[in-house]
Amino acid sequence: MLVDSHCHLDGLDYKNRHKDLTDVVNKAQEKGINYLLSVCVEVKKYPAMAELTASFPQIFCSAGMHPLHQDEVVDEALLLEYANHEKVVALGETGLDFFYSPDNKAQQEASFRAQIRIAKKVNKPLIVHTRDAREETLNILREEGAEQVGGVLHCFTESLEMAQAAMEMGFYISVSGIVTFKNAKELQATIKEIPLDRLLVETDSPYLAPVPHRGQENEPAYTRDVAKFVAQLKGVTFEELAKVTTDNFFNLFSQAKRA
Repeated sequence: MLVDSHCHLDGLDYKNRHKDLTDVVNKAQEKGINYLLSVCVEVKKYPAMAELTASFPQIFCSAGMHPLHQDEVVDEALLLEYANHEKVVALGETGLDFFYSPDNKAQQEASFRAQIRIAKKVNKPLIVHTRDAREETLNILREEGAEQVGGVLHCFTESLEMAQAAMEMGFYISVSGIVTFKNAKELQATIKEIPLDRLLVETDSPYLAPVPHRGQENEPAYTRDVAKFVAQLKGVTFEELAKVTTDNFFNLFSQAKRA
C-alpha cells in the first residue's frame, strides 16, 4: 500500500486522459496507491476541489494558497473556515518561491505567516513549497512556531542542510518524480541521507511525471514508480519503503483516517 502524499486532482485532464475521478482512483488502486492527498493552491478553488473529492473516503484534502498564486491577499477568515472542514487534513500548499516570483516577496511572506497561524489554530500540519528561499523559509517557520504543528517540505529539491533543519522542527521530506531524472544526482545523494522515518512520496500530478513516463501528464498511479526508485536508492525493499512512507503519512497527517 502507498499514499500519494501530494497531488492536484482538480488539475488533471478529464477531457482527454481520464474519464473522471473514479477512473483516476481506480488506476491508482491498481498500482497499490490506496490513499491520495489532493492539495489546494488557491483559496477560491477549494470548494470545487472539495466537491470533486467528497464521495471518495480515500482522498484527503488541504486548504491553502500557493506562493505563486498571490493575485490577492489571502482571506484568512475564509481559509480558517475551510481549514476546519473534516476532510481537510493540512494547510497549504503555502511557502515561498523566489525563483519564479521574486517581485512580491513581502506578499508571499505575509501569506505564508498567515497560513502558519491558521494551521496552529486548527492544529493541522503544513504543506510547504520552497524554491530559492531556503533561509527565509526556515526563518519564518521558526519565527511563527511551525514546530507546534509540523508539516512537510513537498517536492523536495533543496540541500541536505535545509532538510535537516526542517526535520529538527518536526517536518517530513516528500520526494517527487524529480528524483528519477538523470540530472538529479545531487538530489539523489541528499535523499540517500534522509532517514526513512522522515520520508514521504508524491507525484505532484499533473506535473513532473517520473521516469519512464516523462513527457506525459503525471497521475497518482505513478507514485509507484517514485517509490520503487526511492527504495532502490535507499537500499531497502519496495515493500519496506511502501509501509514506512504510508505510516509516516498517517503519523504526520493525524486527522487522516485509514479506511
